[in-house]
Amino acid sequence: MTTKRPPLTIGGRSITDELVEKAAEQAEAGLDTEHLVRRPGGRPLLGSAPAGNISVRFPPDLRDQLRARARAEQVAEAEVIRRAVHDYLERPRAS
Repeated sequence: MTTKRPPLTIGGRSITDELVEKAAEQAEAGLDTEHLVRRPGGRPLLGSAPAGNISVRFPPDLRDQLRARARAEQVAEAEVIRRAVHDYLERPRAS
């Protein structure tokens, strides 16, 4: 039979009855929110708004080239694709 471990705080401390009581007392007295740090969730923005996903299929030889370029430049494959699309869209359109 396994013994249940108590839940832990983000800092790894056990959440005991004493800790809960202390937190309740602080909350009832009014929390000072000035020292709290808001942690943004998710991935960082790639511009002024959350980025969307586009699924693209590549033939094996093109995928191999993509992987090789990403490794050589020490960036993610997605970054190589973003750069390539950006460069393509910046070129003048053929008439």
